[in-house]
Amino acid sequence: MSNIAIRVENLGKRYRMGQYVGSGAQYKTLRESLTNAVSAPLRRLRRNSQSEIRHPKSSSFLWALKDISFEVRHGEVLGIIGRNGAGKSTLLKILTRITEPSEGRAVLSGRVNSLLEVGTGFHPELTGRENVRLSGAILGMTGKEIDRKFDEIVDFSGVEEYIDTPVKRYSSGMRVRLGFAVAAHLEPEILLIDEVLAVGDAEFQKKCLGKMGDVASEGRTVLLVSHNMASIVNICQRAILLDNGNMVTDGQAAEVVQHYLATARSAGGEVVWPDPAQAPGNDIVRLHAVRILQDGIDGSTAGVDISKEVLIQIEYWNLQEGAHLYPAIWLDDQMGTPVLSSSNATSVSLTEDPWYGHAHPLGLFQSLCRIPGNFLNEGRYTVAAILGKLPSETFVLEREIISFDVHDTGEMRKEYYGGWRGVVRPRLAWNTKRIGSVVRGIKDEN
Repeated sequence: MSNIAIRVENLGKRYRMGQYVGSGAQYKTLRESLTNAVSAPLRRLRRNSQSEIRHPKSSSFLWALKDISFEVRHGEVLGIIGRNGAGKSTLLKILTRITEPSEGRAVLSGRVNSLLEVGTGFHPELTGRENVRLSGAILGMTGKEIDRKFDEIVDFSGVEEYIDTPVKRYSSGMRVRLGFAVAAHLEPEILLIDEVLAVGDAEFQKKCLGKMGDVASEGRTVLLVSHNMASIVNICQRAILLDNGNMVTDGQAAEVVQHYLATARSAGGEVVWPDPAQAPGNDIVRLHAVRILQDGIDGSTAGVDISKEVLIQIEYWNLQEGAHLYPAIWLDDQMGTPVLSSSNATSVSLTEDPWYGHAHPLGLFQSLCRIPGNFLNEGRYTVAAILGKLPSETFVLEREIISFDVHDTGEMRKEYYGGWRGVVRPRLAWNTKRIGSVVRGIKDEN
């Protein structure tokens, strides 16, 4: 028996420009889903037979993946990393047969379970209990095997109170908790996971990391897509870096993560989209630029003085008259650990933003977030830029869009020269005073 669990050979996936490649806005009935599954081989055969006579111009296509090749051994844990749009999720969708490659092939040896998106694989009209049983049956498990794991799945997910409620009434957090519990507990030989740690509280994320470690220790194969670099380094023996649909490097997880962090940043401290049609966003708002600024430095910069204020500037076009927009940021450290998040909301901002909660006219807007000096520790930080519409719609979420390095200039090293623990190094107020005499009974041993 071959020791290879997954073999990917010259894999490519292209989409026609303008084709919608996201998940459907409306779910299908269970009958429609099963019908599509049965008819898929016929549709594939028909497309393959027609492919020889269709030769559209290359300019009308976008390659989400191009010439990807790698192998994963049984029992290996592989991380897939890269910026948004790198092709990570497309790769996993091909591996799970959700979508088909345009060229090349992917061969999987073993029973596969996956959690690619919140609630993927669940039918919304069925209850949690029914979806657990259906998932097990699809994997080829018997009723007794599912029963043996059922209580453990429900306990891990924490949705026992709602297990007999249709999944369409679950929150996104409930769906991902149950989805992860099902994916990890139904004993697949290959487990594919896409950004499960992006949803859920810290305690559940800790449980997920522990469970993935257990799965790996049992000799099962795991592919993990994540923006959390700490989880990639801690769980995966190996990682692959994708960029614009191409495989950049394949090697030990820690080395690949360091390569990614070193190359992900903008050398000039800014990222600009001069053309709104090509910028991230939609017909309401589009991102124009993100910059790192600091007093005393002309223009943007990718390196800042630890003792000085850091300014994160976001520029965006409002394309809808009267829209109530908001900007926000996420800041992560060099291992992907969240440091802080902030927005221009009145309850969050130290200063009142005159545009928060007010209708925006058409035009270009600029928002500035200030991080005080002597707050961040030395090291590299990545910024995610977020744009949305009040009260809670998010239209743009560009992770790791820009990075900057905080350099220790010696301002806080007059008395201590060792390493400073933590991702922040704030100056805090200290005061010491004498509050009593020496305790009786303590002898002077000098």
